[in-house]
Amino acid sequence: MKRFNIVIAREDGGVELHPLREWLRTHPESYPDGLNNANSNSHRLRDGLCRLGWSTQETDTEVRLIPPGSMAFDGAVEAVLGAGEDGSGEEEQSFATFELEYQLRDFLAHNLATIRIGGKQLRLYVDPSGRSGIEFPTDVGPIDILAIDEQGAFVVFELKRARSPDHVIGQIARYMGWVKQKIAMGSMVEGVIVAKAISQNLRYSIAVIPNVSLFEYEVKFELRPAQ
Repeated sequence: MKRFNIVIAREDGGVELHPLREWLRTHPESYPDGLNNANSNSHRLRDGLCRLGWSTQETDTEVRLIPPGSMAFDGAVEAVLGAGEDGSGEEEQSFATFELEYQLRDFLAHNLATIRIGGKQLRLYVDPSGRSGIEFPTDVGPIDILAIDEQGAFVVFELKRARSPDHVIGQIARYMGWVKQKIAMGSMVEGVIVAKAISQNLRYSIAVIPNVSLFEYEVKFELRPAQ
């Protein structure tokens, strides 16, 4: 069965990838006339969006939908099909990676209780309206994961499924600044960048940025004979 994903351009030139139905649930104004998640399958939703001028890219396993006028069309090919985040078009193949950023996001979000930043346990932030910290909306773009630690400090996660370019510093700084001004109420705000590989440029950049930590993830998979 093919996956249906929405490709959204970011201001920094990157892209965000979201499952079609999940994205439409949070953007009901984008539903084609007469269609919704309850009465339409993914194919009908795709066809309805195409009638509205959306573009599509299709592989053997995936259908990508790009909003009309989006700058993400060319970048989406590389971001989804595995070009390196550093723009080289090559990615390390000797290690397992998450195919899409939302897979990395969901894995971390559902395992926050096992993750410690600065020795402190984390939990997903939930705002007074009940909105969770997964793809948390802000005036400067959605935060991949917004968490809070056991002492009440906010932790902003920015995730990259492969290599992490150093321009991610500006991205996470915007999110941290928004959290500090809008919801932190004087609490500490920390940033966490997670990627398959952290570039040397990013390591230099982080040396003068306080309260931001770098982490590389590793995917392990093992098959054992059933007894």
